Amino acid sequence: MSTLIGLDIGTTSISAVAAEVSSGALLRSVTVPNDGILPSPDGVSRLQDPVRIVETALGLKESLAAEFSPVAAIGVTGQMHGILYLDRAGRAVSPLYTWQDGRGNLPYGKSTYAAHLSTRSCYPLASGFGLVTHFINREQGLVPSEAVTFCTIQDYIALLLARRKTPLLHASDAASFGCFDLEAHTFDRFAMEKLGFDNAFLPAVTAETAIIGQDGSIPVAAAIGDNQASVLGSLRENADILVNIGTGSQVSAVVSAPVPFPAGAVRPYVDGKFLLAGSPLCGGRAYALLHRFFARCAELFGGDGRDIYTVMNDMAAEQPEDHSLTVDTRFCGTRNDPALRGALSEISEDNFTPEQLTRGVLWGMTAELRGLYGEMPLLSPATGLVGSGNAVRKNPVLRRYLEEQFNLPLKLPVHREEAAFGAAVFAAAAAGVYRDIPAAQSALLHYE
Repeated sequence: MSTLIGLDIGTTSISAVAAEVSSGALLRSVTVPNDGILPSPDGVSRLQDPVRIVETALGLKESLAAEFSPVAAIGVTGQMHGILYLDRAGRAVSPLYTWQDGRGNLPYGKSTYAAHLSTRSCYPLASGFGLVTHFINREQGLVPSEAVTFCTIQDYIALLLARRKTPLLHASDAASFGCFDLEAHTFDRFAMEKLGFDNAFLPAVTAETAIIGQDGSIPVAAAIGDNQASVLGSLRENADILVNIGTGSQVSAVVSAPVPFPAGAVRPYVDGKFLLAGSPLCGGRAYALLHRFFARCAELFGGDGRDIYTVMNDMAAEQPEDHSLTVDTRFCGTRNDPALRGALSEISEDNFTPEQLTRGVLWGMTAELRGLYGEMPLLSPATGLVGSGNAVRKNPVLRRYLEEQFNLPLKLPVHREEAAFGAAVFAAAAAGVYRDIPAAQSALLHYE
């Protein structure tokens, strides 16, 4: 029995899966905390320790490879947008600056760093995008003198596995830095020059379903973005849409050409296709914020120690169903308006209850995703709805609300850790285990 291994280098956790190569049966799934988080020196930057992340990720890989040998291919995915710097030997010479880096929203000139760079480059750039981070680091003298390029953390893991000295980024990761020409599958070098960047500093890019080296005798695929990996590991049909709700949330659709989507992002996918991705900035954290509120209330009033998420889910399931209390869950703003904040409205003496507030947050979360989907320039409506993420799996009310909002039945993949699984699917096609990605998805993806 041959095995596929997929790694997902997340912001708060690191996951690994081993799947049977002929059926996709999940042999093992392991998720551990990402304990590489470093203190912020200024309160707004967000840093992680690449050495600790590498130790954890490669440890998971070694454990699975030893238990489920032989391994046919290894795929890697992870958090997009963030960067770490590499020297000529391919060694990390800086911390990882994650996608959560908030320095891009700090004042710069008459606006902010992100706004200034967006105007100058004519590309929409946000705080946390790799090129915004690099610009700030250059301005603040934080680019290491020995650095010759940068990449994402998952590209660094893939580089180490493949025994490379220079990173080779899949377009799905490279585009997350910003100023990326989607049709040419490369950085816009004219925009780079307008920002004063040295094009020789940029990493090499491929749009292919590519193997970039070998871990011993095991083929290692180019790392891909976690959004793309989640879609690869969840959607068997490109006519479906994917809704993922965990710590964050996202609605994604596959399209054949890069069409304008001002409310979200247009990203490279695979096989010459593209993704439309709508990503609320608060997402699943909205429910966590409500949990924090109730936990504090329980503490103040001498709670009995019951699991608060269980109580919240039970409250949301109580009848009668009523959405008269409206909760706008844009507590962290939007990508186009970071200063926007959420709100409670239509409050009455009848609906101002914990039950209604809980249902209102869940309905608000799904409504924001449905609103982003409604703004997608799709040629035809989606024919299916696939859900992923712990929040979707654990909360039946949330699943019901998604079905109501999108007016489609919801399917759940049999396997969990969809991004890690999607990285394994990508690797299977890259290594020639299957003739192409659709063949790999058809053989490996199954729904409950």
